Amino acid sequence: MAHTLSSMKRIRQNAKRHARNKWRLRTMRASLKAFQEQTLHGSYADAEGAFRSACQVIDRTAQKGVIHKNQAARRKSRLSARLLAKKTSGK
Repeated sequence: MAHTLSSMKRIRQNAKRHARNKWRLRTMRASLKAFQEQTLHGSYADAEGAFRSACQVIDRTAQKGVIHKNQAARRKSRLSARLLAKKTSGK
């Protein structure tokens, strides 16, 4: 258990940051699932809108330091490949 005031404050700050980072990851994963749902069952226009919103969430998550910028780029690249596959399939 922490004894000094600064270490107790650090524990409180870490708990808040941990909760906030978990919320950001949940939000990102929800937007990725929404995009996947649109690519499977929606139209191309709906999938494109979901792609844009998912990319915004991914960029924001990377900007806050929750995920690495290279991981964000990789995720967006894979999403754009799925969107292109949806466009070329014509469904």
